[in-house]
Amino acid sequence: MKTKNIICFGFGQVAKNFIKKLNDQGIPFKLTTTSREKSKNKKFEKISYESFQFTEEGFDKNFISKFEEADHILISVAPINGVDIVIKNLQNHFKSKKIKWITYLSATSVYGDHGGEWVNENSETKPTSPNGIERLRVEKEWMMLASKFDLPIQIFRLSGIYSNQYNILKRLKAGDVKIINKKNHFFSRIHVEDIANILSNSLNNFKNKEIYNISDNQPASPEEVTMYGVKLLGTDKPKTIEIKEIESEMLKNFYKDSKKVDNKKMKEFFNYELKYPTYVEGLNYIFNNSI
Repeated sequence: MKTKNIICFGFGQVAKNFIKKLNDQGIPFKLTTTSREKSKNKKFEKISYESFQFTEEGFDKNFISKFEEADHILISVAPINGVDIVIKNLQNHFKSKKIKWITYLSATSVYGDHGGEWVNENSETKPTSPNGIERLRVEKEWMMLASKFDLPIQIFRLSGIYSNQYNILKRLKAGDVKIINKKNHFFSRIHVEDIANILSNSLNNFKNKEIYNISDNQPASPEEVTMYGVKLLGTDKPKTIEIKEIESEMLKNFYKDSKKVDNKKMKEFFNYELKYPTYVEGLNYIFNNSI
């Protein structure tokens, strides 16, 4: 099997779980990542890799030679002040014919508010939050860049990510949860392991310029998920507050949108059975193994 030259723009929990998955599968690869920190050699899960400084102000010019060797590129860097820094810094360097796979990680916030109804990849995109507006604009920029240089790209619109490290159970134990009094507020989720599995699957199951919702099977209100966590932990129900009492602008924006994210296209195209089909399986696993 030929060694893959992988670049991860950003190396957070999704990228790390993806790389761990490839390593566990015995897929040979050479890894390069970017970071806001100074360039250095690093290790993750006994995997040696190079991390290069890459910011909106500029980047380590030694990175260019690595980029020109890349054949698989994962972009998980969020827009900064509305600008995708990968396109800003490298838009004139995407001429390589070596690139076989680009995945841009977007978010379901691009759909905006649909009043608790179902949305799929063909639904109207009418984002209300700054994050959703920026994500949608950058999606279009990536599609245009792909057309200009004939690049193979897919876009994953991720629902709310949770993991063994970041989840409602840990927040409940830390006393960092309040229930927001808003009825019929639906929200979709996805466990980070399922994202990693689908990314790995897509290496050999790829269709150019497609968009996929990456979500589990059961949209639910934040209160429903919180109360399931309370039941697992045997803790007291958190305090309920009104929307007007929310201090965080990000959280206020979150409660403006209500929708149920359809994942049928994802499951059918990748022929994928979710490891954690709903928050119940996900939180049960976390409770039994990580708490």
